[in-house]
Amino acid sequence: MTIYNSTVLRSGGDSVSGIIEIDVHGKDVETAIREIKKHLNNAGTGTYRIRIIHGYHGGTRIRDGIWDEFSYGREPKVKRITMGENQGITELILREF
Repeated sequence: MTIYNSTVLRSGGDSVSGIIEIDVHGKDVETAIREIKKHLNNAGTGTYRIRIIHGYHGGTRIRDGIWDEFSYGREPKVKRITMGENQGITELILREF
């Protein structure tokens, strides 16, 4: 798994300016959700967005799992969930920047 923190967190959870970026390519849905929750729980007050890179094809299962797990107020830290720059990215918005 690769994590980036923007402060982007890059590959392994590095930080870069308020964004944590997590690459969960090749993970199963349960493992990906566990990793995302771990970083969500550890996100500091400077983090306003978690960018999840799940990919286009096999990543659609992960994408659907993310939307099921974090949308509709299921996680108090997540204010909203949105598609990223392309279909292979989903973003959890923790606070507006």
